[in-house]
This record gives sequence, C-alpha cells and structure tokens, in this order.
Amino acid sequence: MNGPPEPFKIKMIEHVNMPDQKKRSQAIREAGYNTFLLKSEDVYIDLLTDSGTSAMSDVQWSGMMLGDEAYAGARSFYNLEKAIQDVLGYKYVVPTHQGRGAEHLMYGHLTKPGQIVPRNMYFTTSKAHVELAGGTMVDAIIDEAHDPQNLYPFKGNMDLKKLQGYIDEYGLEKIAFVNVELNVNMSGGQPVSMQNLRELREFCNDYNLKIIFDATRSSENAYFIREREKGYEDTPIIDILREMMSYSDGCIYSAKKDCLVNMGGFLATHSEEIFDYTRGMVVLFEGLHTYGGMSGRDMEAVALGLREGAQYQYLKYRINQVRYLGELLIKAGVSIVRPIGGHGVFLDALKFLPHLPRDQWPAQTLSAAIYEDSAVRSMERGAVSKGRDKDTGENVFPKLELVRLTIPRRVYTNTHMEYVAESLIRLHEKREEITGLKMVFEPKHLRFFQARFEKL
Repeated sequence: MNGPPEPFKIKMIEHVNMPDQKKRSQAIREAGYNTFLLKSEDVYIDLLTDSGTSAMSDVQWSGMMLGDEAYAGARSFYNLEKAIQDVLGYKYVVPTHQGRGAEHLMYGHLTKPGQIVPRNMYFTTSKAHVELAGGTMVDAIIDEAHDPQNLYPFKGNMDLKKLQGYIDEYGLEKIAFVNVELNVNMSGGQPVSMQNLRELREFCNDYNLKIIFDATRSSENAYFIREREKGYEDTPIIDILREMMSYSDGCIYSAKKDCLVNMGGFLATHSEEIFDYTRGMVVLFEGLHTYGGMSGRDMEAVALGLREGAQYQYLKYRINQVRYLGELLIKAGVSIVRPIGGHGVFLDALKFLPHLPRDQWPAQTLSAAIYEDSAVRSMERGAVSKGRDKDTGENVFPKLELVRLTIPRRVYTNTHMEYVAESLIRLHEKREEITGLKMVFEPKHLRFFQARFEKL
C-alpha cells in the first residue's frame, strides 16, 4: 500500500479538461511562460499552490450554512476565536481576509524603518511587507537547508549563531523581531524542531526580543515533530501545537492551508499590546475586528477546519501522499529536495537542467516545460521569486533554484500523483533538449506573479 488510505470518501467531483499538445503549447506561450498567468480551464492537474485549494468537508460546508453575517459581534467570530484558543493556545485573535492581511498588520506594527527582521528563510509576501514598512528581512536558517540532498530531519531550524551575528553586526535596537516560519516553504517544506523553538525562546528572552511565527503550515510541522523528535512519538497534535505556540509572542496565519478553506486568515497573540494595536488597525484595512475581511460563513469554515487539520490520521494521510510522489521521482533518479517536505515536492532545477545558466531562469523554464508536456501546473521557487536586491537593483540568485509541486489537500488521488511522476520522468530523460527563457516584462513588486518570458 502506498501510504495510509484516505480517511474520507468522495461525495462530489469536478470535471477537468485535458488540453492537447497544440493547446498546451499555445496556452503557455500566451501566458508568457509563467504558470501563474495560465487559465485554470487549461490545467489538468493544478499543483501551483496548496493555498485555498483544499476540498472542504461536509462538516465545514454545513457550518457555512450556519454563518452569522452580523456586522458586529457575530457568533461566527466567537466560534473562530474559541477554536484558535483551543488548538493554538493564543488568548487574542484578530481576523483578516487572508494571511497577507495579517502580515500587513503584524509586520507593519513591529517593523520600523532601518530595522532588520531575521527569519529562518524568507517568504515572498512576508519579505515584501517588512520592506513596505522600511525594514529588511534576512535569512538565519541552518546551513543544511541550502543543500537539497542533506537528510537532516529539521532543516527549517533557526541558526542561533547567525542570529547572534546579526545582533553583533547591527545592534540590538536594529532587530525589529525574530520571525520563524513553521514548515519552511522556500527550503522545500522543511520543519522546525521543538528543541530549536525552545532554545530560540530562551535566546530571545535574554535580549527581550519578540518572536512571531508564520504558523500557516504549523499543523504539518507538528506532525513532523511527532514523527521525528524524541519524546513526542505519542503526543496529540494539538498538544504539540500549543507547546510550539507557547514559545512565540504571536503569529500570522493564512487559513487557506492547514485550515482546509478557500479563503481566510488571522493573527493571534499572547501580547495585549500587539492585540490592541492590530485590532485598531484592522478596522482601517480589513473590516471590523469581529470579522476582519471574512464573512461569517468563512469564519465558521476556518474554525472547523483548524480542528480538522490538526487530526493525526488526516495529517498522516496528507504527508504520505506528498511522500508517495517524491519517492516515485527519487526512484527514477530525479533530483528533489530531501527529506520530502510537508506540502509539496520540490524539484532541484539546477540538477534537472544543469546546462542552463542562472540568468536563463532554470526553475521558471522547468515549470513551463512541465505544463507543456502534461498540463500539470507547478510553480517556480528560485531567482524569479527572490527578486532583486532592494539597494543595488541586481538580481539575487539564491542557492536553491526549485520548482514546487504543491499538493492540494484532499483533492487528488495517488493515480494523479503517478501521472505527474510519469511526466517528470519523461522530461528528465530528454532534459538536454529544454532551452532557457529570457524575462521580457517585470513588475515592481512580487514579480513572479506577473512576469512574462520568451523562449531563447
């Protein structure tokens, strides 16, 4: 058996289209070889993102019918607040329309112009919101994270020596706060250990520094702690989550991932000061503090999904489906980030297309080639995503040049994973025929969403 069986049965289906080769070639060309610009109707298997693409349960859909759409003091908000308090342990909650809204409020409040924000590894929107506030996000992840083949089990860990180095170099007053992503996206969905979080809390206490989590995929991180960290083998996922969050001052959370919903987010905190400020500002940018950009039905779905997404049997199935795809590729000699992460399989584009120089955008090229071969949509996570140095304007070429095959939750079967693997193996066998791209349009912010390319 290829991992545990699905802990659910299928009640509804959505018909999808398989465009032929001519249509695929035309579609990707018209999209400027950017998979973000493809039309959904031209995609057969959509692995662009796990954000907002989950299949909700019958319980969640039922909960949506009970949504309280009152403008102020909606019952649905208090259900959401209670779920966050029960599962994550935070006292204070501010709802937002999605994770980006929470980043805007939290990072904008804590970051002053000229400050830096050390984070285990940057994420695109987080970095952009810190920069919008006048700060700079810097990476402080352990070195193992930059080696796709290193099998260290917690490659998302913060390097405390690097953090100390930033304090020594810039001065304590220049450190806005310490930011930790749980299940680090840009390094391949790699988890952070409980021991590392505990040590980081002690370190930051010595310097009176706040710790803010990006807890978007914290339930998947908790699963890895239970699976890999001594002493947590039989610990309930919710208990692991509550201990994790106890080492932070607050978090931002895109509910569109682990909460199994299509829209929603929040920030949560143990700090009354952070709560008072962000609750005031949410009214300006999102909506009243008891809905924050979400409808009552959205809040009901998030509250129920947060609890569902923290169930061990569900997480076991979810993580093992991702592993199934990764193991098919490893067996065929396709280079991927290892250990296989939580939310997707990450192809090592530099190993896949070694003949392409970095300025021909190997990951972007590979993502476009995958679509053209099989109508499977993936995402570039390399130099295009990293962007330009905000001071020099030069392109930044990170050590990791990856293509992310992100698995939506409860959406695809293992037969779909086999189809994806067959396409990638086929491409790998003829990879020397794949030619690079040149960028012909580049927006100012978060260029990977809208940049356009042409084949060389």
